[in-house]
Amino acid sequence: MQREKLIKIFSDIPTLKTERLTLRALRRTDSQDMHEYAADPSVTEFLLWSPHTSLSYTWEYLKYVENRYAVGDFYDWAVIESESGKMIGTCGFASIDTVNNSAQIGYVLNPAYHRQGIAVEAAKEVMRFGFDTLGLHRIEARFMQGNDASRKVMEKLGMTFEGFARDSMFVKGKYRTIGTCSITENDFRNKE
Repeated sequence: MQREKLIKIFSDIPTLKTERLTLRALRRTDSQDMHEYAADPSVTEFLLWSPHTSLSYTWEYLKYVENRYAVGDFYDWAVIESESGKMIGTCGFASIDTVNNSAQIGYVLNPAYHRQGIAVEAAKEVMRFGFDTLGLHRIEARFMQGNDASRKVMEKLGMTFEGFARDSMFVKGKYRTIGTCSITENDFRNKE
């Protein structure tokens, strides 16, 4: 995939829809909904970022995201519960490797919406977009050891566990062991 194509697609990120969800660009008007979960330490325990310290911090973060969309180098969607219109999380690509046609997917949800299959529904649609529109060959996901809920999402998506990289990331003052799961386009198509 060419970098120019990637920039063109994500500078005007398309809206995706599933049975219960709308995935669209993040907006500053999402700040209240995002802050509701992003300020919760239990949400960020296994993530690379720390809890948001204030509503204004979340507002500024979303302003930063809007600027990154404008130049086509941000690959995350807001996860919107279609029925209520509430922004309940994010899902998208943490990185895209245009040389090797691969990407790393990530997701985070408001805890009030856990255990409802929402992360799987959103991630499956993002993966479909990656394979259909971006022409990806492989999508991987990573999780910190101990984050069993995230690994279960990956398994429900049909991903294969590849193993742990022991103490491979220094996060929030300590070394963390990182697990990786992946799926290829062929595996995804065969499991649909």
